[in-house]
Order: sequence, then C-alpha cells, then structure tokens
Amino acid sequence: MNTSRRDFLRTLAAGVATATATAPGRAASTPAKPLVGSQLYGWGQYYQREGKNLNDHLDDVLSALRDAGYDFAEGFLDAGNPEANVRFAERLRAKGLKPVALYTGGRLHDEKAGEVVQRLLTAAKACREAGFQVINCNPDPIGRDKTEDELKRQAAALVDLGRGLQALGLKLGIHHHTPELANQAREFYHNFRHSPKELVGFNIDTHWMYRGGLPPMTALREYGDRVVSWHLRQSRGGVWWEDLDAGDIDYLEIARFARERQLTPVYAVELALESGTRITRSAAENHRRSREFVRQVFGC
Repeated sequence: MNTSRRDFLRTLAAGVATATATAPGRAASTPAKPLVGSQLYGWGQYYQREGKNLNDHLDDVLSALRDAGYDFAEGFLDAGNPEANVRFAERLRAKGLKPVALYTGGRLHDEKAGEVVQRLLTAAKACREAGFQVINCNPDPIGRDKTEDELKRQAAALVDLGRGLQALGLKLGIHHHTPELANQAREFYHNFRHSPKELVGFNIDTHWMYRGGLPPMTALREYGDRVVSWHLRQSRGGVWWEDLDAGDIDYLEIARFARERQLTPVYAVELALESGTRITRSAAENHRRSREFVRQVFGC
C-alpha cells in the first residue's frame, strides 16, 4: 500500500507541471475559484457506528472541516422547512465555512411532479437568500425501471426545476446512483438528452458512475460541460475506501481532464461506508487526508 501511494504521488508530480495547459481548440479563460467541501452523509455513518446522531455533533464536524482546510459542507435540503436551510447556512458561516451546495431527492416521474418542483423551488428561494449556489438532485428511484412516459415526465420536471432555479440565481445538478445507470445508463442518458445543459447540470459522483458501469471519464467526455459540482469517493477491489487515495478510480486522469477543460471546480469529498470498508482512522483524520489528496491531485 505504501509503495502504491509513493508511485501514485511520483506520477502526480511528473504530470502537474503540464496539467493546467489550455485544451487544444479551447480559448483560455479565467477559471472559477475552486471550492472543496465535504458531503455530510458519510459523517452521519461514522456517528451511527457509535450510536450517535450527526445533528447532535454538527458543530464539531464543521469545526473539523474548517480545521482541515475545507471551504464548505454539503447538507440536505429541507424542503418542508425552508428556514432550516437558512439556519444551516448560519451555522456554516459561524464556523468559517461557506454555504455552497445542498442535496435533495424528489419524486419527479409521476402526476404530482409539478407539486414537488414547486415545493423544491419554495425552499430554494430561502437557500439562495442564504447564499447557496447549487442544488444537487437525485430523482427518486422506484424499485423498477421507469417507463418511457415516466421518464418523459421526469425530464420535463427537471427542466421546470432547472428553469426555476436559474431564475433564482441557482444551478441545478443532477446526481445519479446505480438505478439510473442500469440498462446501459438508460435513465441517466434520458435525463440529459431531453433537457438543455443551460438548465439541467451534472453533479457527477465519480464512484457511482464507476459502480454503475459507466466509466467516469466517459461521462465527463460526454457531459463534462454540464458539471456544476462533484462528489468524490474511492474504492479498492470495488469496496469503498476510508479516504481518498490511489485505488480503482484514476483520479490523476480525471483531474487532468477537469483542468484542461476548465470544468466547474466545486468538489465535495464523500467518504461513505459500506460492509467491507476497512476503518483504521477517525472520520476527522480521514477527511484531513482526503483534503490533502484533493490539494495534491486537483491542485486546489
């Protein structure tokens, strides 16, 4: 493992000098300021292992993220209580962090999709006033493949949601898990092929792409121009690793592509746990190590 890490960092050092060159045929422009955050889902799993609730320790988590050099924490959009999102933003700022992104689901494929969109937009208005920039949405899975009519309704709802968010000054990023990547990524492709990139962006979770059978680089080559935010995770032997490091996913290639194409640099580390994940360090230490990995590999 140590040799693998040394080799990885040696390769990184050799390539960093040229990684920021402008891609052929692409005019140089001033890139957006990178932001590096942490998705709170994995933190909740660490606390669950100890029989604790993340919400009771949220200030401790935010302090640990600040001390490790993170810019933000990505929490979960409270659509039923918009003011709760404002209070979350206030807690972030109190710890020296920024309100940047929130994550949500949404039942967008059935006849009540319009009501869901309106509820999300009502909450989003408070989020924008609180300073958030991105809403990441994973349309709810339903335990089976969605029909063509359901996918059409979902795509229309995503367009309506994206248009409403744009009017508020927010960006929509669509997130995907394995259900949307089944059957040669049928739902994944439908979401994007039936929506304009100006309204419906991409919250790329590199590891869910990998696990769902769609290589992250394939997704980035096809839809990198839609990326509004990232979720970053690693595995070894297909099992989620406790921190970001060398492993199944080639982050050197991904980072090089992201810099060359000047893709939106809003990165959220998400150290989720599953059966088989080998845990040898604390959540705070794993996030500290992961922040250094992002700095070394993505240059931010």
